[in-house]
Amino acid sequence: MEPLPLTTYQKALQINLDTAKYGAFAEIGAGQEVARWFFHVGRASNTVAKTISAYDMSVSDAIYGRCDRYVSRQRLEAMLAHEFDLLLERLQATRGERSTFFVFADTVATRNRARQEDGHGWLGLRFQTQPGAPPSEVIIHVGMLDGENVRAQEALGIIGVNLIHAAFYHHDEPDALLSSLLDDLTRERIEIDVIKLSGPAFAGVDSRLVSLQLVERGFSDAAMFQANGEVVQAAEVLYKRPILVERGTFRPITNLTLDLLERAHEQFLREPRLQGETPFVLMEMTLRNLALESGIDHRDFLARVDILRELGHSVLISNYGRYFRLVEYLSRYTPKPIGIALGIPALLEVTRDAHYSDLAGGILESAGRLFRDNVKLYVYPYRDPTSGVVVTAETVRIAPLAQHLYSYFLEGGFVEAIRDYDPSYLPILTRDVLAKIQSADPVWESMVPPIIARAIKRDALFGWHPSRAA
Repeated sequence: MEPLPLTTYQKALQINLDTAKYGAFAEIGAGQEVARWFFHVGRASNTVAKTISAYDMSVSDAIYGRCDRYVSRQRLEAMLAHEFDLLLERLQATRGERSTFFVFADTVATRNRARQEDGHGWLGLRFQTQPGAPPSEVIIHVGMLDGENVRAQEALGIIGVNLIHAAFYHHDEPDALLSSLLDDLTRERIEIDVIKLSGPAFAGVDSRLVSLQLVERGFSDAAMFQANGEVVQAAEVLYKRPILVERGTFRPITNLTLDLLERAHEQFLREPRLQGETPFVLMEMTLRNLALESGIDHRDFLARVDILRELGHSVLISNYGRYFRLVEYLSRYTPKPIGIALGIPALLEVTRDAHYSDLAGGILESAGRLFRDNVKLYVYPYRDPTSGVVVTAETVRIAPLAQHLYSYFLEGGFVEAIRDYDPSYLPILTRDVLAKIQSADPVWESMVPPIIARAIKRDALFGWHPSRAA
């Protein structure tokens, strides 16, 4: 039987009793809820060198420098850097040989009732694992979902203590670190959609895998990272931007996959509502698309991400099995047009009434939530492998219960057929390409973009092995 997790009180007290740990707390917004725990449990003089709360924007700018947004990663990183340097400057000479220094910082906005926005915040810890060691860092972004600000402040204090304790005592066990972040909390109160681990304490840890685990464990419904592997919060890159998204398994990317995206992109750019703006292109994988028979294989996941990196695209990992939930997620961050690139098989899934049996309004409800004023589907054709007939968005046969509804959206311009596609790509099926890669059938190389073929062979992805290809 596994031991019960420590309470917040016990965690704060354990840190206070650990005389090696010594540092500063800098908190903006929602009170000094994390530092309060260390004073509340007693023996804080062992741990707390300083607390600061630069609430006034002018004061905050004077200390940490100006930034575009005060509740942002930029502000958090400035706080951590400034306070850690100050700590070393003032205490290294007197305590440096016996203390492992740390700085905890957060910048938070609680629930805004006027704008009907949930609270959110950035929290981070810069810390040493040994006296004099170079620092490591943990940064997270949280959504604060409590309806009352007092409850949100309480949750902030708890997750702050959890973060500090996890970094101190579980930095060499990333799974344990991640698992303990929501101790004494529930997902209904706190969402964690970004976590970044850096520095010598986390050598060898891949932040992309940790991001995947956020979604796997239900700490968040989605996590995002850029082509360079940098973990980002959606608002950092999607805020008030038009978005084009393609969902897939990307196992691997084929000529058809890329042609679908490029042709959809061309047609999306002609959308008058874009007003000349360049859309942000996002490749999305759901947990369902990541799952193999044995579950989610992390090496296989990284292979897919590496393939997408070759094309320079950002990746969204989500638990949104239905497209309308993906649209609702993206719409949190932008009022601009959203384009969805998909094929006929995915379109048939979207319009299947049985897929929405758990919704009170069935397919009508799902359609209303999907087809907002700013959403359009760009549909790539499909060639029936038996008859050879090419099916398009205009000729596809939708289930009778949804046919009239689909016709309405097609005629209203919410669904648009992709026109200038390459007919030679229509026979390509991702599962066939994967089978050919794994069986060393060289034909697969003609079915994927050259840059992808080179990456697969260079990194031996998806079961390709040079000895079998010889």
